[in-house]
Amino acid sequence: MNTGLLLLRGVVGGLILGHASQKAFGLFGGGGPEGTAPMFEKWGFVPGKSMVKLAATTESVGSGMLLLGAGTPLGAAMVSGTLAVAASVNAKNGLWAMKGGYELPLLYAAGAGVLGFTGPGEYSVDGALGLTKRYGVASGLASLALAAVPATAFIVWSQRNRAEAEAEEANEETVPAN
Repeated sequence: MNTGLLLLRGVVGGLILGHASQKAFGLFGGGGPEGTAPMFEKWGFVPGKSMVKLAATTESVGSGMLLLGAGTPLGAAMVSGTLAVAASVNAKNGLWAMKGGYELPLLYAAGAGVLGFTGPGEYSVDGALGLTKRYGVASGLASLALAAVPATAFIVWSQRNRAEAEAEEANEETVPAN
């Protein structure tokens, strides 16, 4: 089981770290803060550049914690919450990625969430500190709650911002130019 958890941490943590690097530094074909900000603003996360930096930082720290197996429930919460927000912007497209859906953020969030329940295994910083015996249902539920509260707030806030922007745009289209 320890080897499986190490592999899960490596895949989920590594991919999320790459995902964060796309936003933070423009690596792996990403747009960096400047190139990603307009998309964030379209989704209702304003100011875009600041929100990109916040998302990239949260993903970087959380994925680093998962990779090391250090403070795993907190790292899992950071990754799960951020990816839940990412999934929300594609919810209208349905589940499947081929249709622009939220399949991949859901998978990443679920993988991180699992680690909140199982812990990182013995091949980890938490294992070396003897913390893994404390992880289980309580740590998993705490991790999910810690992810859900800010994620829900960001989702509601972005939806409100999008609705306001759409109403403003519709209003501008109906007002005749002078």
